[in-house]
Amino acid sequence: MKEFKLENEPKITSGFKVPDSYFENLENSVFSKITEKETPVFTLFSKRNLIFAAAAIFVIALSIPILNQSSISNTKIDEVQLESYLIEQSNLSEDDIVDLLDEEKIQQIKLELNIDSNELEETLLNNSNLEDYIIN
Repeated sequence: MKEFKLENEPKITSGFKVPDSYFENLENSVFSKITEKETPVFTLFSKRNLIFAAAAIFVIALSIPILNQSSISNTKIDEVQLESYLIEQSNLSEDDIVDLLDEEKIQQIKLELNIDSNELEETLLNNSNLEDYIIN
């Protein structure tokens, strides 16, 4: 490869030239192209804007109690509806229900029955359908 030395080789011109007196007339040509337009000024505190703001605040103040009443739902579950729902949903097996319950919920479900052994014995002796009480 041929060695290239900048000092010995002729200089290459860039090809870009500035026209004569370009920078002298630049400011005048830029300002002549700019046309000044007056921009409209909108005031924030005009009577019309204040009326609209007061109306918006009034509507919001009236709607807050209505929205609060509609968002409050009845959290008390009707026992009859719950029982009928469980009867209709027969596709749930006992194993499915047990899998969904954790130990804490099972402890909450347990009932404390204080049944006297004499009463239990009398009920079992007097009732002829003992098979109904036997759980497989």
